[in-house]
Amino acid sequence: MNWKTDFNWDLAVKHNSEALKGIIEALFTMLGLVGDATVSRIPKPLHRAVLLVLRPAESTLRRLIIIAARGLVVKVAPSRPMPKGKMIGKGGGSRLPAFQLYDTRKYFPELRQYRRRRPMRNPPRIHVFPYDTLQPAPRPVAKPPPPSDGLVNGERLSRRLQVLKLALDDLPRQARRMARWRIRREAMPGPVFKSPLRPGQPPGRRKRQIHPIDEILKDCHALAWEAMKPDTS
Repeated sequence: MNWKTDFNWDLAVKHNSEALKGIIEALFTMLGLVGDATVSRIPKPLHRAVLLVLRPAESTLRRLIIIAARGLVVKVAPSRPMPKGKMIGKGGGSRLPAFQLYDTRKYFPELRQYRRRRPMRNPPRIHVFPYDTLQPAPRPVAKPPPPSDGLVNGERLSRRLQVLKLALDDLPRQARRMARWRIRREAMPGPVFKSPLRPGQPPGRRKRQIHPIDEILKDCHALAWEAMKPDTS
């Protein structure tokens, strides 16, 4: 099959978007979310159950955005200096952040030993005092932890779910964001990465499928890689 001409990309986006929307609605019901309200404290098993689906759902939406942005032509406005006194991501407390368009990269701590270490220009001056002049510092008394009530903070989980729903409800706008993001990345002199998809398996992917989101993520992941291939026809 010729992916560029024979495959119905619009139908694939519509089908998977509807399936993902039903899963998000189920997560809202699990948390009891209505509108833009958040839940402050939820049981730990509920937090784990929602997070088990939320992570692959975020990866699925990211791939749907890539598919929807396929062949999209956008104009990128020139970058402007930030106004004095403004800070990115420090808006009002009730304002939701934009959906992250790229996968979080994996961190390999064992690779840090291969990084080149630069010599210190001004090494610290260390003075050794005689042993008999040192007095042992008093040990701090640790306070006993408060008794656990079996609940955890659910506000961050609520906001992640709301961001996911808002992005899916406005998929064309997210597709334009993705197209502009890729153009800016290509124009950068030395970006850490250019692809919104990280190498290997997507975040939230499981070897054993235990939820319908796993099958949707698998299909969208394959379609996203095909959508990002350059058109050589």
